[in-house]
Amino acid sequence: MGILEGKVAIITGGGRAKPLKDGSAGSIGYGIAIAYAKEGANLVLTGRNMQKLEDAKEEIERLYKVKVLAIQADVSADGDSEQAVKNVVKQTIETFGRIDVLINNAQASASGVTLAEHTKEQFDLAVYSGLYAAFFYMRECYPYLKETKGSVINFASGAGLFGNYGQCAYAAAKEGIRGLSRVAATEWGKDGINVNVVCPLAWTSQLEQWKEYNPDAFAANVHMPPMGHYGNSELEIGRVCVQLASPDFKYMSGETLTLEGGMGQRP
Repeated sequence: MGILEGKVAIITGGGRAKPLKDGSAGSIGYGIAIAYAKEGANLVLTGRNMQKLEDAKEEIERLYKVKVLAIQADVSADGDSEQAVKNVVKQTIETFGRIDVLINNAQASASGVTLAEHTKEQFDLAVYSGLYAAFFYMRECYPYLKETKGSVINFASGAGLFGNYGQCAYAAAKEGIRGLSRVAATEWGKDGINVNVVCPLAWTSQLEQWKEYNPDAFAANVHMPPMGHYGNSELEIGRVCVQLASPDFKYMSGETLTLEGGMGQRP
């Protein structure tokens, strides 16, 4: 029996990306989903691409015998994003009756575009898919997380911590998420809700593509961690997220974890 047996986790951006060459998970969201499924958690996976969500559902249910609810949800400047999030939470409660963990992982951006060249549309893309999405999901999940004494795990980035070149909108969204998380940790601590932030550097299929198509921006922003390898989406980032939601979690709510090459640091 896994340590998350019977719990329910919402993971945004949890679709099945193209695997890496070694067969491991090609995205952070899917790596987390696998780590949670191995510990017995039922999952709600959201994203923009329904085929990736269905692929994730099929593989996880077949391999790990947990239940997966796949829901298409796009938080953007177009359409009713608030209603999209409300629908995810509504379907989650109708299907499972509870929410134990919320993981705000989804994020889109126009990386490699300098601040002076950034358009409003590109800035909106990052802020809506990241910061607004985290806000909407946290607000709508709050009553249910209060019932379960649950956990919120938000994803920020070294792009915001260190001011990466060509990532102004992405960095702004991620720093907004860090600030939002600290406020939630302060306000929700009395409710028994644990709120933490992870700043990962994981090797993903998207990072592989970025290196191939924009090598200059990649070289300016992505540096090999001191431990000599990039984080593994399932075995390192995913396992940290399992720990953050585990019953015996010892870190203080509101802390930021920076993952570089498998090492968790608390700055």
